[in-house]
Amino acid sequence: MEKVKNSLMMSTGGFVDKIDPFAKRASKKKQKKSQGSSRYVTGTEADLQPLPPLKVDANPQEQEELFIRKLRQCCLGFDFLDPVADLKGKEIKRAALSELVDHIATARGVITEPTYPEIIRCISTNLFRTLPPSDNPDFDPEEDDPTLEASWPHLQVVYLVYEFFLRFLESPDFQPSIGKKVIDQKFVLQLLELFDSEDPRERDYLKTVLHRIYGKFLGLRAFIRKQINNIFLRFIYETEHFNGVGELLEILGSIINGFALPLKSEHRQFLIKVLLPLHKVKCLSLYHPHLAYCIVQFLEKDAALTEPVIKGLLKYWPKVSSQKEVMFLGEVEEILDVIEPSQFVKIQEPLFKQIAKCMSSPHFQVAERALYFWNNEYIMSLIEENNAVIMPILFPALYRISKEHWNQTIVALVYNVLKTFMEMNAKLFDELTATYKADRQKEKKKEKEREELWKKLQELELNSDQDSPPKPEKGSPPGRTAGSL
Repeated sequence: MEKVKNSLMMSTGGFVDKIDPFAKRASKKKQKKSQGSSRYVTGTEADLQPLPPLKVDANPQEQEELFIRKLRQCCLGFDFLDPVADLKGKEIKRAALSELVDHIATARGVITEPTYPEIIRCISTNLFRTLPPSDNPDFDPEEDDPTLEASWPHLQVVYLVYEFFLRFLESPDFQPSIGKKVIDQKFVLQLLELFDSEDPRERDYLKTVLHRIYGKFLGLRAFIRKQINNIFLRFIYETEHFNGVGELLEILGSIINGFALPLKSEHRQFLIKVLLPLHKVKCLSLYHPHLAYCIVQFLEKDAALTEPVIKGLLKYWPKVSSQKEVMFLGEVEEILDVIEPSQFVKIQEPLFKQIAKCMSSPHFQVAERALYFWNNEYIMSLIEENNAVIMPILFPALYRISKEHWNQTIVALVYNVLKTFMEMNAKLFDELTATYKADRQKEKKKEKEREELWKKLQELELNSDQDSPPKPEKGSPPGRTAGSL
């Protein structure tokens, strides 16, 4: 026994109780890494040499040649997992990129037609790579730190590739008619794949870059929307994992804002088939504010979409997650803030039936969030205009909560709502009170009758057991009991 104990201690670095599976599991748990690294094709064999500086007043032909040479020099990659490897080459590349960024921002006539393919080649070589697998698939944004790209110095020091790319797209010399030859669908597709990067700094750059491309290349707009659509569908129905959903939704928010009226069928389908199903994903909290903004933008564009949107939200309403339920209630309030009275009438019954369930929730945050609707003046005006429909839906839940809920804050809020209803329509309030009390009396009567019925059945069962003859023991002859022998 002592040998077994010693061998266990040697193999695991400490004693593990075989009976306790949790102790065994804890001993094998790997420590989460704080950094990940992408795979690059490095060019460490080349020996970089500093090139002459770029000058604004130099010969244009020579300047163009030197500019291209510096771009090609910046195409070489380095292994940033080893911070001390090839320090000279890294510094030369960093200095060259910084100079290129400053030059393209201050000088004019720098971006000529021959430079376009060289610039895109430099950007593609530095940015497009295989992203590392996720170190933490159960990432919790509220608890865990984001995974930072270990090779980020390769992408950004002061002004590096992303900054250079942005200055290139925003330059007055940039011509989309020439740029579309090199910034094509394949390039955009590779750019969209990078949105799965776990580093939020990179995704922030990508968001700005893609927005600039969408604004400058009209021919790529439909393709970009389609590919974002595909990313979302794969995320919803296959993987439920993509780091850049929030950033893509942020881009879409500004795109939707620019849609022309009347909305195309394609845009309506995107709302119903893609944006609404995004609500059912477990990690909704990662991108919900941007998603809610997109939904509200659609409703501000076309009020007729209110009914399908509300029905979609009710379809995906969470059953077991109180955190998601609070988010849904917040989104519903944003929608009600922009809803038209004529559309409110169409959705008031199913919506307030769900709100009544939320107010009755034993989770106080859900109930509290639902009751906060009465602090919104516009929502209160809509309720007041339609009190004859809404009060009968909510009253039974409110009355029951006022008597039974465990949380005193919720009870106080409910009393305020009941007081508001009484002031809003005193006659209807009295009728509902009388009806509710009558219904409760009927329910109590039925409960009492049910209990009495069960008692009678139990008494009958006891009497039948006492009157019935004893059952013959196993093995006794038929017709005889064990006692008769």
